[in-house]
Amino acid sequence: MKKSINIWSFPGVLSGKPELSLKECMQLAKDAGFEGIELSLEEKGDINLNSTKDDIKKILDLAKKTGIKISSLATGMLWKYTLTSNKKEIREEGKNIVKKMLEFASYLEVDTVLVIPGAVDVFFNPEAEIIPYDIAYKRAFETLSECLSLAEKYKVTIGIENVWNKFLLSPLELKDFVDKFNSEYIGVYFDVGNVLPIGYPEHWIKILGRRIKKVHIKDFRKEVGTVQGFVDLLEGDVNWKAVISSLREVGYDDYLTAEILPPYSQYPHALIYNTSKSMDFILGKI
Repeated sequence: MKKSINIWSFPGVLSGKPELSLKECMQLAKDAGFEGIELSLEEKGDINLNSTKDDIKKILDLAKKTGIKISSLATGMLWKYTLTSNKKEIREEGKNIVKKMLEFASYLEVDTVLVIPGAVDVFFNPEAEIIPYDIAYKRAFETLSECLSLAEKYKVTIGIENVWNKFLLSPLELKDFVDKFNSEYIGVYFDVGNVLPIGYPEHWIKILGRRIKKVHIKDFRKEVGTVQGFVDLLEGDVNWKAVISSLREVGYDDYLTAEILPPYSQYPHALIYNTSKSMDFILGKI
């Protein structure tokens, strides 16, 4: 398995005030020992809804010159423009975001995009809509079905991520949801840390099997139980030996992408190096 890191792990990126240029982020990731970097589609940023094909190709060229692969493409915008909203215009904007991601991924030579399939509620926004579970399921399936032909055209997989959305809450349900599309271009973007409050990631991995196209890793302390429970790798309750064993058992040999939010410390760059070193322990390289 290969090591990658999400762009949100770099100082200031998640808040929209990056302290480093994209080139510097790529170089830092490379210097720290990562083979890949996961980029993100944002409303404002290096990759945004108004980016042109030439803009995106320049980013690919930058990665190649740096000597790092773009492992996947994510976005946080699907929390705002949910695919399951009661408002049709919001669902349509969400669908357009997914389609734009698929297009941009093809230019970046990326084979998978991370998609939040919708939400019963948004855990960090108490003012967000609450959507009945069955309605969320129907809308998510319908909207993703409308994106499928474009995924097949670009040969880019829609990777459905398990997130804290009170939706698709079991590996059996997620497996069946994916299988209903009957397409190799819809799979699972599995997040190891997100499972801890409701189950065991090693169980999910064995059930989802070949459907797992990409993997996010972060750690979590179950006794905390809230978003404050997310911690640096090796400092939480993930059974990493079982997780890696299960991934190998199902034949997964792609990127593990660390999604670790930067601490407010004097040395924020240290997070990138520490994460890389922790991944070496997790993968048995040390």
